[in-house]
Amino acid sequence: MTAFNKIFSNLKVIDLSTVLAGPSVATFFAELGATVIKYENPTIADVTRTWKLPTEDANSSISAYFSSVNFGKTYLKLNLNNEIEKKILFEELKTTDILITNFKKGDAEKFSLSDSILQQINPRLIHGKINGFGEDSDRVAYDLILQAESGFMSMNGTEDSGPIKMPVALIDVLAAHHLKEGILLALIEREKSNLGKIISVSLYDAAVCSLVNQASNYLMEKKVAKPIGSLHPNIAPYGEIFITSDHKKVTFAIGSDMHFVRLCHFLGLEYLPDEESFNTNQNRVLNRTILFEILQNEIIKLESTSISSWANEFHVPFGIIKEIDEVLNDKAIQSLIKEEKIDTVVSKRISSIAFKDKKF
Repeated sequence: MTAFNKIFSNLKVIDLSTVLAGPSVATFFAELGATVIKYENPTIADVTRTWKLPTEDANSSISAYFSSVNFGKTYLKLNLNNEIEKKILFEELKTTDILITNFKKGDAEKFSLSDSILQQINPRLIHGKINGFGEDSDRVAYDLILQAESGFMSMNGTEDSGPIKMPVALIDVLAAHHLKEGILLALIEREKSNLGKIISVSLYDAAVCSLVNQASNYLMEKKVAKPIGSLHPNIAPYGEIFITSDHKKVTFAIGSDMHFVRLCHFLGLEYLPDEESFNTNQNRVLNRTILFEILQNEIIKLESTSISSWANEFHVPFGIIKEIDEVLNDKAIQSLIKEEKIDTVVSKRISSIAFKDKKF
């Protein structure tokens, strides 16, 4: 538990957002002590309440998906088309620090929640907005569509598989982090100005801003990323999947010549780093297919545990590819699992806070 766990106990947050990005931001503040009220339409609640696995209770008011990004909130029903209920929200907003929304274009004005009206209600209010393709776009934006249009799907997968989406709503997660950062900066600024601010993040901008090295590969070298599975376009061996004698799938992230020399010595291939085809990282990238075959012929003779012990001792980046049950049953991460009852149902999720802090 971080020492910051109650740092926002004086903050009040209203969450009018749905799906993943917005609700996860509100959950972040709830985990750090804020009072968070999530208002949902009494007829059409957050749609993720219905996104259930076939094994989930069809009559339950929540789903595992909904639980993943909702924690520590008070859940209330509110119809923004009802003038009386809207006045209740306006009264709450007068003492609210942060409002989180992901309205479609035009909805803020329809609900009388435009920027100008919110400023009149509460000049200290920080309004965090999530949208799909920018505030002027009315396109419906789901994470899959953003992964498709931002280049992520075209890079993910293999030549045989074709484009593949990430198995989590990655763009929503990235956009949520950007919104958290913007809101935190606005809170710092408000300490001096005593005025709120509008922080707007589009899923599209968040996605493109996360292309990092793949973007620079194109911007500087006109290299268009193609789907190459787990392989890294700039480093080898990096991402190749090897099989061990105990039938485990493992991978290495050989980021330097030193790492490569150590790996070759461990595998009894001391001569390999001196060969021109493999003596530099660029040459290893060019000849990675042949290199994979040479390494695999030796790795298949070893157990994954012995490779792991050696790699840890000699600081060579190595990993055994684990399934999610192995990860979530690991004792090391049990403190990251949060549990609470929502509508009398026991819900569990992974914490939205990964940092740890301590005093000097």
